[in-house]
Amino acid sequence: MISKTKVLELIDERFAELGNGLFLVDLTISKTNQINIEIDKHEGGVSVSDCMAVSRNVEHNLDRDEQDFELQVSSAGIDRPLRVLAQYVKNIGRTVEALMNDDTLLEGVLKVATDTEIEIETSRIQKIEGTKKKETIVEQIVLPLDKIKETKIVITF
Repeated sequence: MISKTKVLELIDERFAELGNGLFLVDLTISKTNQINIEIDKHEGGVSVSDCMAVSRNVEHNLDRDEQDFELQVSSAGIDRPLRVLAQYVKNIGRTVEALMNDDTLLEGVLKVATDTEIEIETSRIQKIEGTKKKETIVEQIVLPLDKIKETKIVITF
C-alpha cells in the first residue's frame, strides 16, 4: 500500500513551491491504491493548474513499477461541507448553515472560527410585545465544532 506520509510530503512540497496559499482539505488512499486529494486555497479559488501541479508532483515521485495507483486531485467545491479550520477561516463573513448533531439547523453569518468552535450571527424579526411594531433581533451564537454534524456555505445569487 502507498504510504500516506509519503503522499503528504509530496503535497506539502508542491504547496511550498507554489506559495499561493493552497492547503489540504482531505487525503484518502484506498486499499486498491486509489489516491484522492482535495485541496483549497486561503484566498480565491483553486485553479486547474493548481490541481495539475499537485497531481504531477505526486505522480512523478511515486514508482508505478513498485505499486500501481490511481490519482485524483480536485478542489474542495463550494457545495461541499467545510471540514478543516482553514476553510472556516477563509469563509468568515459568509452565510453558513450548521447542521447540529441533534439535527437542528442554524443559519447565520460566520464571524469567528477557532480549532474548537465557530461563532455565527443570526437575525430574526420579532414582534414587540404590546405593540404592532416589529424589531430585528441579532444574536451571536457559539457552536462547538464537536456538536456540529456539518457546515455548508449558503449559496445565493
